[in-house]
Amino acid sequence: MLLGALPLSKAAAEVRSLGPTVGFLAAILVLAHMCDRYGLFQAAGSWMATASHGKPVALLALVFAVASTVTAVLSLDATVVLLTPVVFATVARLRIRAKPQVYACTHLANSASLLLPVSNLTNLLAFSATGLSFVRFGETMALPWLAAIGVEWLVLRRFFAADLIGSGETAVGTPPRVPVFAFAVVGLTLAGFVVTSIIHVAPAFAALGGAVVLTVPAVVSHRATVRDVGLALDVPFLAFVLALGLVVKTLSLHGLASLAIHLFPVGTSLGSLLLIAVVAAVLANLINNLPAVLLLLPVAAAVGVGPVLAVLIGVNTGPNLTYAGSLATLLWRRVLRKRGEELPISEFMRLGVISVPPVLIAATVALWLSLRLVG
Repeated sequence: MLLGALPLSKAAAEVRSLGPTVGFLAAILVLAHMCDRYGLFQAAGSWMATASHGKPVALLALVFAVASTVTAVLSLDATVVLLTPVVFATVARLRIRAKPQVYACTHLANSASLLLPVSNLTNLLAFSATGLSFVRFGETMALPWLAAIGVEWLVLRRFFAADLIGSGETAVGTPPRVPVFAFAVVGLTLAGFVVTSIIHVAPAFAALGGAVVLTVPAVVSHRATVRDVGLALDVPFLAFVLALGLVVKTLSLHGLASLAIHLFPVGTSLGSLLLIAVVAAVLANLINNLPAVLLLLPVAAAVGVGPVLAVLIGVNTGPNLTYAGSLATLLWRRVLRKRGEELPISEFMRLGVISVPPVLIAATVALWLSLRLVG
């Protein structure tokens, strides 16, 4: 802006456009962290430990179920930042190998974020571009979501076969009580997303309501402090998202948008959708999925709903190939580093090379079918 590359009027318009999305992200970050303060994730970890009976394959299946649900409802950031440490504690408690379950957290944070508009920041942007209702978006993406999770299961089950043999210890002790209040607030917040969609109000207001209902009693009862709330907001991250939007807008104004239009596949056939998803996945790994979706959505929206959702499949499942593909993967790596458990980059990429192509293809084919079934 100081150099004149981005006029102030264009910058202000972009900030207004991204404002509801960033507001939602702030509210959902607080909501997820308050759920953690109420013990929701610890209860999930205890349940997984008890229900698995020390069997690694059973625990992996439970991690898949919990991680997919958390990602869909509380967003992928909750899975990588809050659930991953709980999974580490669970495998340590059962004395089994951690790799399959820990990798499942990052892969499902990306692949299992296809279901709802609130599951991923990229979904919110795509949701606005499609013009679909909250419910219709979920109906359309349910089949791709299930396809992506199913293929991830097959790949991880085979890739980590050697780590899933034998059995560990059986969890003993009294499991913690399920935090009914937090669970109920999350359910009501999810219902609020549906209602706000019907009355054409930004989902950020439903997320804000859920965050406030959980935060106020937590602060009053000293379960959390005002500082905890401020840290959960992660203002530098929110500023980064806005700044990234402005950078992409600048590049678009100076030729990148025209290039994207010329390179973008046109059409809604299965072949076109597959090509669109591949282009989006490659771009996500080159420049990160958030700038990729900001660049591609205007072009895809001019073609139709199908291409927009194909872009979403590419930018959500593609980042499992490299660390730089998504912000969630970078956060997951930071969680591992803090624990001194960083995994080899070569192993991460080798698993990505095996998993990303079939997941992307299966989810896109499922999208093609869903568009014909749902309409």
